[in-house]
Amino acid sequence: MNAVDIIAKKRDDGELSRNEIAFMITGMLSGEVADYQMAAWAMAILLRGMTNREAHDLTMVMVDSGDVLDLSELAPIVVDKHSTGGVGDKTTLVVAPLVAAAGLPVAKMSGRGLGYSGGTLDKLEAIPGYDVNLDRERFLACVREHGIVVSGQTADLAPADKHLYALRDVTGTVPSVPLIASSIMSKKLASGADALVLDVKVGRGAFMETLEEARSLAKLMVRIGEEAGKRVTAILSDMSQPLGLAVGNALEMREAIATLRGEGPADFAQHCAVVAGEMLYLGERAPTPEAGIDEARSMLADGSALPKFAEWITAQGGDACVVDESDLMPRAPIVRTVTASEDGYLNRLDAREVGLAAVELGAGRRKKGDAIDLAVGIVVHHKVGEKVEKGTPLLDIHAQSDAAAEGAAERLLEAVTIESVGQLAPPPVLDLIRGS
Repeated sequence: MNAVDIIAKKRDDGELSRNEIAFMITGMLSGEVADYQMAAWAMAILLRGMTNREAHDLTMVMVDSGDVLDLSELAPIVVDKHSTGGVGDKTTLVVAPLVAAAGLPVAKMSGRGLGYSGGTLDKLEAIPGYDVNLDRERFLACVREHGIVVSGQTADLAPADKHLYALRDVTGTVPSVPLIASSIMSKKLASGADALVLDVKVGRGAFMETLEEARSLAKLMVRIGEEAGKRVTAILSDMSQPLGLAVGNALEMREAIATLRGEGPADFAQHCAVVAGEMLYLGERAPTPEAGIDEARSMLADGSALPKFAEWITAQGGDACVVDESDLMPRAPIVRTVTASEDGYLNRLDAREVGLAAVELGAGRRKKGDAIDLAVGIVVHHKVGEKVEKGTPLLDIHAQSDAAAEGAAERLLEAVTIESVGQLAPPPVLDLIRGS
């Protein structure tokens, strides 16, 4: 085999064998296949697609490129979740301790934010002392001793994905469903969990803007997971407007803690209950998804998952006093309020524009490796469909300077639409895809 023939085969819409896929991936890692050849191969896949079998084979080849965690000795079933990314998506911060408090171990490797899509690790680092860089032994120890761990991905899990994604990122080949699916699922399968809930975001603040695109990705990921022997469900959730009210790292951490106390925004609490309920069902801690949702709602209402949250944070070196002393986390010195310009109904709150405004403030990264400001961000006062009056606060901007706040305000005014006739907000859950 040689790389040129394999690239040409896919260019001409041929179906690649597992051996051909493995040749490209192992060659990429060894240096025998040049980066420009991998870039050409990725572009051929983007343009021609892959069959389900090819996508599964690509995923498993990338899994096999590194270590695979074995969690079987820690618990009968360990669960995980993954979000495809959005604005104000702090779900892991609530769902992980919620599910762990119900007696089901959660082992999750998370990522950092890029662009308008926030990252769980950045939010956790708003807690003083929290360590996101755990080695394999400490990762496993946290699951064994506390039933919960959330850390960064170790370098020895699915290293092929890291290399291939870096090439895709600079060659215009990111938006390929089989490449996205194999990237996500290779990391998740290598992490060793038995069951997985995929939170696939849909809308302006998501990578997948249409339900059709999101459903195609979700179905493929569920199929790949099932073929690998895992229990997988995909929840397709709305990201046309921010999830919850807070956008920004420390701001979102405060909102997550409030939600665990039973004081969170209704849309976010409901979303967390749905995700947690599905995890409890897949992990055989609830007889049905509905029973799992009911249990999650009850635990959110009575705050019974807060002790597990504090235990988790302490186990990873963080200061659990943040539960009662939110000022231990960074705060921005400037808070500026954007108000409604007229009476009417808030019919648009563009998640992407809100996310980009947060990036301009410093809450997110324009490129990988950028430093971020954990204190800054945006807090929403009203959601789509709500009635507002002229002068009503719509958004609070948390900034380091008046100039930064002014720039964000200009952008945020373009992110909202107020009209005389109200519209209903999209439902939080748009679709749900379970394995067979």
